[in-house]
Amino acid sequence: MGTEVNGEYGADQIQILEGLEAVRKRPGMYIGSTSVRGLHHLVYEIVDNSVDEALAGYCTEIEVSINEDNSICVKDNGRGIPVGINKKAGLPAVEVVFTILHAGGKFGGGGYKVSGGLHGVGASVVNALSEWLEVTIHKDGKMYRQRYERGKVMYPLKVVGDTTKRGTEVVFLPDKEIFEETVFDFDTLRQRLREMAFLTKGIKIILIDKRLEEPKIRAFHYEGGIKEYVDYLNKSQTPIYDDVIYCEGIKNNIYVEVAMQHNDSYTESTYSFVNNITTPEGGTHLTGFRNALTKCFNDYARTNKLLKDSEPNLAGEDIREGLAAIVSIKISEPQFEGQTKQKLGNSEARGAVESVMSEQLTYFLEQNPQIAKIICDKAILAQRARDAARKARDLTRRKTALESTSLPGKLADCSDKDPKNCEIYIVEGDSAGGSAKTARNRATQAILPLRGKILNVEKSRLDKILVNNEIKAMITAFGTGIGEDFDISKLRYDKIVIMTDADVDGAHIATLMLTFLYRFMPELIKQGHVYLAQPPLYKVERNKVVHYAYDDNELAQILAEIGRDSNNKIQRYKGLGEMDAEQLWDTTMDPEKRILLRVNMDNDSEAEMNVVFNTLMGDKVEPRRQFIEENAKYVRNLDI
Repeated sequence: MGTEVNGEYGADQIQILEGLEAVRKRPGMYIGSTSVRGLHHLVYEIVDNSVDEALAGYCTEIEVSINEDNSICVKDNGRGIPVGINKKAGLPAVEVVFTILHAGGKFGGGGYKVSGGLHGVGASVVNALSEWLEVTIHKDGKMYRQRYERGKVMYPLKVVGDTTKRGTEVVFLPDKEIFEETVFDFDTLRQRLREMAFLTKGIKIILIDKRLEEPKIRAFHYEGGIKEYVDYLNKSQTPIYDDVIYCEGIKNNIYVEVAMQHNDSYTESTYSFVNNITTPEGGTHLTGFRNALTKCFNDYARTNKLLKDSEPNLAGEDIREGLAAIVSIKISEPQFEGQTKQKLGNSEARGAVESVMSEQLTYFLEQNPQIAKIICDKAILAQRARDAARKARDLTRRKTALESTSLPGKLADCSDKDPKNCEIYIVEGDSAGGSAKTARNRATQAILPLRGKILNVEKSRLDKILVNNEIKAMITAFGTGIGEDFDISKLRYDKIVIMTDADVDGAHIATLMLTFLYRFMPELIKQGHVYLAQPPLYKVERNKVVHYAYDDNELAQILAEIGRDSNNKIQRYKGLGEMDAEQLWDTTMDPEKRILLRVNMDNDSEAEMNVVFNTLMGDKVEPRRQFIEENAKYVRNLDI
């Protein structure tokens, strides 16, 4: 092209990455990222191998320990990884599993009929990304061991003793050269291991944190499998009938399991899995479930005259109002679609789920007419509310300039028309709103003051939500629409910042707003547009020099630096309204100085997040009290 390049580009410049070097060079390709999420993924990969043994019927217990040095130990009582020589590689099979990519019992159909994990790369990837990994196998009366360091074999597989046990034990220490953070979080592991136990009927999974003086132990064992998962999803709700509806069967070599139960809430909580791996974007198995559900209930309602001839069919969303459901399939060769590979694409999965579900759900409804009527009655009420919500939604949609509907009157909009440059502060109360309007950068910062606490959407149907003035103001200001009309390309602000007082009431208001966004505009959270402002708790003044402290520790540090004496003036801010415009700008709104917390939503823990919102915002007091007692120790600032 006429451009001179220094150096040669020939055959010798083509780099060949041998063995596991490719994994160490590009770890994100194999585990998603080298962040905390990628770190925890290492554990799941090793546990997945043990779960595969359970799915094959050979393993009943898995123990996962976080050791004092932050290494991880995963033990199971399965058959033990084979130790014989693999003819193709000329190496012991266990060495092949841990040192060669795309090797394992998940290929060729001989080892496992179905499996989770990263399609056979799991064990070798964990090995490549660990400072060291040691595998011990109890098999045929002998105990075998091999150690690796950064993927390299340290000594040949050897017998280190006799044993009466069977199974595999893997201990590994993540490599600090690879990961941004190498400290494991107990609660993150707890959530995923509990999910694995729900999805693998009868398996017992034990999690132990040995980093504490007194080890913390949690055991998960659910003989009812996904039926107990639905009980867990509904623990903060009130089911409208007693039985969890359960369908199970095999069609076209696909094992299908569905469990579901309606509660008296207005939101759907359906989660789908393939080979124990979550599919947050759904796919063909979820489509099959929804098709069967809609057809079965409409057929039943028509046959039993619960719907008049003049009335339209129930929509799927009407039947799914208040539904908690788990759809889990096991398939030998799953195919995933989309950029993130989180959506199942196998066309045969839809037919399998639809077939198993239709047959068994039809039978259940015929055998349980009282439950069938309760569900149909709820769906018919939901249908009427949906019609009312459609009318209310029309009033809240952003109109074009030709329709001349203005933005909310109390919104102080910004002048820049490029959404990427703009942000909106949702502020509690008129006094704080007044200070914020004065303090802001008018070009890029919009202010929307809300009056008091917004509606708790966890306890309200959409038609009631859409006529609430505060919620209408937010929907109109954001510009995206809501529910089926939601379109993130119409978002008017890149950042939505919730700014409330640093006290209990402020935290409650922020939680109400997050509940609304999570339920009706989750993409705003998923795509990183929602933030929490962090106003200071204290103002410290000494000799006309002002310092701000955002928590008690920072206050102690400031006082240690400037000295503790009577010259210090310490003000504890009870609310944003106590700050003048200049202070509010300096501490909370100036992009150069402020602290914003981005609200994240991890697909891996979406079901767990749903349970948290149900617990905090639902009607049941006891689950909320338990949650607060268990989590109170993690709270940093609390006004009593």
